[in-house]
Amino acid sequence: MPIPITDEHHELAAATRGFAERHAPTAWTRSAFEPLAGGGRPAFWEALVAQGLHAIHLDEDAGGQGGTVLDLAVVVEQAGHSLLPGPFTPTVAASAVLSAAQPGPWRDEMLARLAAGAPAAIVLPGSGLSVRAAGEGWLLSGRSVPVLGLLSAEIVLVGVTESGAEADSAVWFALEAGTLTPVVEVGTDLTRDLGRLELGDLDVPGDALVEGIDSATAGSTVAALYAAEASGLARWVREAAIDYVKVREQFGVPVGSFQAVKHKAARLFISSELAAAAAWDAARSLTQSVEQQSLAVGAAGVVALDAAAETVIGATTMFGGIGFTWEHDIHLYMRRAMSIAALSRPVGGWDRQLGEAALAHERDVSFELLDEEPAFREWVARTLDEALTISVAEGTREGWSGAVAPGPRRSFLAENGLVSSHWPKPWGLGATPVEQIVIAEEYAARNLPQPSTVIGEWAVPTILAHGTDAQAERFARATLRGDIVWCQLFSEPGAGSDLAGLSTRAVKQDDGWLINGQKVWTSSAHEADWGICLARTDPSVPKHRGLTYFLIDMRSPGVEVRPLKQSTGHSEFNEVFLTDVFVPDDLMVGEPGQGWRLTATTLANERLSIGSGLGAHKTSDALRELLRKEPVAVARDQALSVLGRAFALDLALLALNRRELFRRLSGLEPGASSSVAKVASALAAQQTHTAALGLLGAEGSLDDAPGGLVQNALSLPSSLVGGGTVEIQLNIIAERILGLPR
Repeated sequence: MPIPITDEHHELAAATRGFAERHAPTAWTRSAFEPLAGGGRPAFWEALVAQGLHAIHLDEDAGGQGGTVLDLAVVVEQAGHSLLPGPFTPTVAASAVLSAAQPGPWRDEMLARLAAGAPAAIVLPGSGLSVRAAGEGWLLSGRSVPVLGLLSAEIVLVGVTESGAEADSAVWFALEAGTLTPVVEVGTDLTRDLGRLELGDLDVPGDALVEGIDSATAGSTVAALYAAEASGLARWVREAAIDYVKVREQFGVPVGSFQAVKHKAARLFISSELAAAAAWDAARSLTQSVEQQSLAVGAAGVVALDAAAETVIGATTMFGGIGFTWEHDIHLYMRRAMSIAALSRPVGGWDRQLGEAALAHERDVSFELLDEEPAFREWVARTLDEALTISVAEGTREGWSGAVAPGPRRSFLAENGLVSSHWPKPWGLGATPVEQIVIAEEYAARNLPQPSTVIGEWAVPTILAHGTDAQAERFARATLRGDIVWCQLFSEPGAGSDLAGLSTRAVKQDDGWLINGQKVWTSSAHEADWGICLARTDPSVPKHRGLTYFLIDMRSPGVEVRPLKQSTGHSEFNEVFLTDVFVPDDLMVGEPGQGWRLTATTLANERLSIGSGLGAHKTSDALRELLRKEPVAVARDQALSVLGRAFALDLALLALNRRELFRRLSGLEPGASSSVAKVASALAAQQTHTAALGLLGAEGSLDDAPGGLVQNALSLPSSLVGGGTVEIQLNIIAERILGLPR
């Protein structure tokens, strides 16, 4: 999906798209390469100004639309998707930074001119210029880095560090472009102009000074807007490539039916979704602290800006030779992606900068809940405070965390509906998404683990939806208290990803069923009290239709659990042999043959609980702890780069989850985020663990290597295979989301 989530943002994006289609189709852009590169104002500029797209983020008293920088990011993302030529993005970047400055006559005059349509450019501190005070004015010198939109600008916003000042302290000037003589550069991006300032003691009057601009926020603002543009570029090339492989035929079939092409298309989709999520989070962070900006914008730099060109190259290969021709538009998108990545990249790279920030800060995951009822939060707070006065657990099973351990506190929370609050009353609270967020925040505020029923989160809601009242009474409350632990008896040696192909049989008896078969990769079966089991009750019908859903007492005669020793040396998974296991009729859920439909309910139940969406994926945690505590075998900058890349993926996944939560809060239908997150988190873990091992040097030969990195790497296959292999998930994305042929 693009950056927009709300209906208003979708309408804003549609207006931008419509404008670009009417005024700047790619054919027109191709005809205007030379004047655009020379700084000529596009013919559509007055129409763009009349529509107000350039001033969506400016205050109304300055002549703008009164929107936010997030509104602007929506427009910029769609402008990137449409390859809108000319100085639009550098202009709005300059005006966004200037609008945050302290009001004053010169600042206000410049801002009014920008709102009226003057093109602009921005030069950030550290771009090669220096300044020193001279009488009542300043002298500006140096040779700047290339500056986008400099040739077409009427106003140039320049930030520069004063001689002898701290590196993070800069002064800012709003300069008339007519006082400058820019050097023309030939840019990679053929649709926009590029220039460079070469100044030798340029006399800048004192009244050109603009005060109150925070240089760190200015840099974050520019980078966030370019990340939004990169997201739009990635989305266009993904859509174009996928549309192409749906119709391009080889060997008499669409090439999109080939699995290798499907996987490439799905990976493109994942990359562009992560880029959109990271760019959205970066734009949102601009109203937060500088520390929060450094995290969100850094992640967008890695996942959107740095990855955009790679995404375009991947899409280009799907076109074959035609994608490498001058006539195909995709190279124009590649050129722009390369250009903005180069212009936005900080010294040392986004990954190194983000790695440094990740050691010191955590991303804020709190929500602004407009529909929150204060009385509900007060009740939750009082109840959790009372829970803290109650004993944690009695006789807990070895190795159990506070989130799953039974005991007096857990029972108290269950009785108050605060274990699985989204379950219907009387078992839960039937909590709305807003209420679930409030509950999660109050748990976090007390550093109190939010209880989990683990597999029970899938099993019991299925019982409540499709089972009998007696089954609900028997299992729901005991599961909430932690007295019952569940396992899931689905996968088999011959039926993993192809779950409908399972061979475990259930044969009808007078008052129940006799089940025979083998299950495998069953988490927690060695300590589970009950299991949800799929078995084939009718082999004469198509495989999806002959399945039935049973509840099995794991202590029943004929149930044999054999722990599987994994490559890590530990045993978290099991194989389970079922030999003439008798299951009474009252432990069948639903009717015979309904098992596949009930299984869909089971697997969908994780979408009902949103508490897990409030926390980040923690693939990079072990790496962060390693760099905080242990020496590594490589240079610090290299180690920080590895951490930064890993942390960027974590934050992009977190942003993806948060976008899905915002959709839920807005009453919208679930998007593709859960499918994307499943694959992206597995691939991120693989990339992170591989890179992390390289930091250890010879210490990586130890089974108990620092940070648990070797053990983490050895356990990686479980996340790549569990719940359906990455390859199966890529096929699902390609066929069910992208519409590629089977």
